[in-house]
Amino acid sequence: MFQTICSIFLNNWYLFLAIAVIAYLIGSINPAVIVTRVVTKGKGDIRQMGSGNAGFTNVLRSVGKMPAIITIVSDALKCVAAVLIGLFLFKAFGSIPDNGEWFERCYLICVRYFAGVFCIIGHCFPLYFHFKGGKGIVTTGALMLSTDWRVFLMAISVFLIIFIIGRIISLASIISALLYAPITFLCTFVFDHLLTQPCMWYVLVTTVCSLLIGVFAVIMHRENIKRLLRGEEKKIHAAKKST
Repeated sequence: MFQTICSIFLNNWYLFLAIAVIAYLIGSINPAVIVTRVVTKGKGDIRQMGSGNAGFTNVLRSVGKMPAIITIVSDALKCVAAVLIGLFLFKAFGSIPDNGEWFERCYLICVRYFAGVFCIIGHCFPLYFHFKGGKGIVTTGALMLSTDWRVFLMAISVFLIIFIIGRIISLASIISALLYAPITFLCTFVFDHLLTQPCMWYVLVTTVCSLLIGVFAVIMHRENIKRLLRGEEKKIHAAKKST
């Protein structure tokens, strides 16, 4: 199985390269920067406001609720778009041997993760904005939804519980990221491998991918972790009015 999967990657390397480039360029479109510039009529740069992070939380704190809503929706949609484009390209031009439904599902989930990862990288290090972007939590959440709605529902539930208790988005994000892989393993092993169709490769692929993405999300929050340990991380509040 492992050799078969590797051979498919090698035979379709040009498609994966195209998907990586397209997903990265889509991810590099940073709504936080764009929306802030529009709201402030070109006078404000979200990367020079508040925490300096080009993401939903800083937009909410520094610019206002409506710009933050536009930002979070756009961040999610761009990841969904990257995943769908990646799937379309692979289904249209790629080749997968007929080894059964679950093998195809396993391989196509790899394509979803592949496109989503490069979209997240683009979000965090955008080509269009001097490689200074957000931390990828919203795009990661969109990738969860694009790959497994069960994982998304469990992760977002954890996020909301932690946020309601502590009112600190970074803490909720970090804990959800840390639990991404365990939740993925639980869903795929119990509901797919044990109850539906035995396929440990599917469990392993999804768990490893979610582990790598979760670790990356935690690394992107390293400054937040330092502030949390010092007790200096701020609780969430929205700007009273747009700047």
